[in-house]
Amino acid sequence: MSKQLSEMTLQELWKLFPIFLVEPKDEWKKWYEEEAHHICDILPGEKIVQINHIGSTAIPGIWAKNIVDILLEVPAPGDLPEVKNQLMEHGWLCMSQSDSRISLNKGYTPEGFAQRVFHLHLRISGDHDEIYFRNYLIQNPSVAKEYEKLKLSLWKNYEHDRDGYTQAKGDFIRKYTEIAKEEGRLL
Repeated sequence: MSKQLSEMTLQELWKLFPIFLVEPKDEWKKWYEEEAHHICDILPGEKIVQINHIGSTAIPGIWAKNIVDILLEVPAPGDLPEVKNQLMEHGWLCMSQSDSRISLNKGYTPEGFAQRVFHLHLRISGDHDEIYFRNYLIQNPSVAKEYEKLKLSLWKNYEHDRDGYTQAKGDFIRKYTEIAKEEGRLL
């Protein structure tokens, strides 16, 4: 019998769920739309400020992990635990949380990735730098291709080190997020 995810060490989880990139898939947009609709059916409307498709799967034409990232903003810090609990009742797993952010996922199993995998970033309204970054890359395909090239160069070195992979992309992401904010690229 295999271990439950909650019983595994970080190293065991990284081995079971390695970093791997795939060519762009048209279905990512559909996966996002279906899952966003499902989330909206679960939660009361007043608990959702906005919901967005973020991450590389939201950027047309670039390689990405086959994981759809969703950013869900709630009105206030006090809404985070209630929303988290409601989502967990519908199959989401809490991976980490602080006073102002909660990360949940869906599609991780003791046998590995399911066919559809999601990361849900639960945030307080206004905490959405990822939208600036996404929009900048969508509006600047050459920068999106630079990002793709960076990710492809890091992939194998960080295949079993998700934190290292994220940190190695950090300077690039911060740089273009700041440029997008200066240019007002939220919309």
